[in-house]
Amino acid sequence: MIQSPGLFLTIVAFALMLGPLVFFHELGHYFVGRWFGIKADVFSIGFGREIAGWTDKRGTRWKLSALPLGGYVRFAGDMSPAGLSDPDWLALPPEERAKTFQSKAVWKRALVVLAGPFANFLLAFLIIFGFTLIYGQSTTTTQIGSVQPKSAAAAAGLQPGDRITALNGREMARFEDLVYFIRIRAGQSVHVDLDRGDQHLSRDLVIGTDHQTDEFGNKQDVGLLGVGPAAITFAPVGVLEAPGVALRGIGDMLTMTGTTLGQLLTGQRSVKDMAGVVRMAKVSGEQLSLGWVSFVSLAVLISINLGFINLLPVPMLDGGHLLFYAIEAIRRRPVTPEIQEWAFRGGLAAILLLFMVVTFNDLSAVGLWKHLAGLIG
Repeated sequence: MIQSPGLFLTIVAFALMLGPLVFFHELGHYFVGRWFGIKADVFSIGFGREIAGWTDKRGTRWKLSALPLGGYVRFAGDMSPAGLSDPDWLALPPEERAKTFQSKAVWKRALVVLAGPFANFLLAFLIIFGFTLIYGQSTTTTQIGSVQPKSAAAAAGLQPGDRITALNGREMARFEDLVYFIRIRAGQSVHVDLDRGDQHLSRDLVIGTDHQTDEFGNKQDVGLLGVGPAAITFAPVGVLEAPGVALRGIGDMLTMTGTTLGQLLTGQRSVKDMAGVVRMAKVSGEQLSLGWVSFVSLAVLISINLGFINLLPVPMLDGGHLLFYAIEAIRRRPVTPEIQEWAFRGGLAAILLLFMVVTFNDLSAVGLWKHLAGLIG
């Protein structure tokens, strides 16, 4: 077992992980806003009191703030980082009013908001694209090379030489497709389609659970089918093919994220599995200690998750703004400021509650509560 990195490396790794991802996200908002002629008053990495900053020639204040758990761009006409409108924006002189966020057509405002999550997906795309050109692509097929005794696959009668073609009707082209599908479905029933020689067969089975412990001692329960590939193969990928590989990789991760969220909402997965900034910092430090490839691979996953989460239709998030713009486009008039304010308060309360839950989970995962119980006992 590898010893977990110390507090200093963990903090450094977390800053190196979250800072660029937040910066890239906000840069998406900023550039598209600038493209539409909107003035940015503030570009902040973090919230709260300013630690350092400068004002550029366009009047934008670029700053680093005390609470490094996100960031924001405050455009002209915004009253707060959440994007609530300043009620006095209509009283501005025409030249200044034309540079406000609220003065732009609803589709332009929607594109400004969409640009943040898009930037996260773009960053992930570029990294996967580069990795694909350097390392190539796995071409491992779904042909079974081995079956673990007493596993779900063995109980269902799967044999070496079988080729799995679909799980629950979803086509499986690569062995990685099996891994992505099975990993997040421990204990669930699955319908397996397979080819055995010239025969097309189907089996129903319940995915097993693998109680994994990684090299740092972190424990995690994941789905286990109990099969190994016939042969692990990689192939070089050209420049023209790499974009498709990168897009498919992003699609796989988005599917996993969406499925996991659905499992949480339907009770198929415990809220104890949810992780927050404490565990993210811990894992960032661990992956950095393993090398830059592991660290950057984690950054890809977090960037995709950051983009996905921000698109959820929750007030305070980008998706909440998009929901209001969709309503405005349908009704031909914006939602009243009072409704928006109450919605943002509700969204903030929900986010704070979620933050407390995941922080409790994180502190449990690092053993704080067990340590405190031992001290009290």
